[in-house]
Amino acid sequence: MTNLPQFSRALLHPRYWGTWFGIGLLYLVTLLPYPVIYRLGLGLGHLARRFMKRRVRITRRNLELAFPQKSPQEREHILLKNFESVGLGLMETGIAWFWPLWRIRRWCDVSGVDQIHAVQEAKRGVLLIGIHFLSLELGARMFGMNTPGIGVYRPNDNALLDWLQTWGRMRSNKSMIDRKDLKGMIRALKQGEIIWYAPDHDYGPRGSVFVPFFGVDEAATTTGTYTLARMSGAAIVPMVPRRKPDGQGYELIILPAEFSPPLETPEGTALWMNQIIEQCILMAPEQYMWLHRRFKTRPQGTPSRYK
Repeated sequence: MTNLPQFSRALLHPRYWGTWFGIGLLYLVTLLPYPVIYRLGLGLGHLARRFMKRRVRITRRNLELAFPQKSPQEREHILLKNFESVGLGLMETGIAWFWPLWRIRRWCDVSGVDQIHAVQEAKRGVLLIGIHFLSLELGARMFGMNTPGIGVYRPNDNALLDWLQTWGRMRSNKSMIDRKDLKGMIRALKQGEIIWYAPDHDYGPRGSVFVPFFGVDEAATTTGTYTLARMSGAAIVPMVPRRKPDGQGYELIILPAEFSPPLETPEGTALWMNQIIEQCILMAPEQYMWLHRRFKTRPQGTPSRYK
């Protein structure tokens, strides 16, 4: 298992004081009534859209590539709502890390837990497909409150944030594992554990194949789903953390388990997985992390889609 970051006196060094200030401010905000937190998140999102010009360009380009059938006006509406979701996502990270269980239960509904129980009764591991919605931190907390699992993560370059995100995510889950520790993931799945895994981003050319994703015919897609499912025998269960409209709270939707995913070829598995991810994103497209350059990796010799 991955050696998880631990708190140490080194995290009190002056170079982390700015980070501590931001963490403290976020904690204080989470003490406010939720309707106030919601409005602050919306305002922060509108502010982010004004200042994060590069991310606005990336988001707009992603929407053009993913939804060529939509009009420019429709895509701009999604972009506007998406940046509201960016601001809310920061607030939801604080909620996930700092709220007590009773308060999360008050504002969050979970459905489909029986899908996880069915896999566990079959003595199978669960490869939980946790797509990069902007509320993913809260989604992980909501899931862990019902059926604790193991999260896959990328260690943060900031040692304080690395410790804090691990501490926050483990408030309701068992442990964390480095995304590079493939053997550790397979071992845990064979032992019947739940592994939270996100195969929806562009992780570069290594370990990827080019298959369709939304409006892009050649989208670099990880072969990790194929490897993990084939070598562990785990069932695949997608989940969608979705924000309810108008500040009414949240819902976590656990979708039906797939006990026999297509595992003939890495390309076939990746295409099948992308089709499921598309369906999940369409359940709340404005809440997805479109700021990420999802289509940055190209076949050798082809120009960038972002220039």
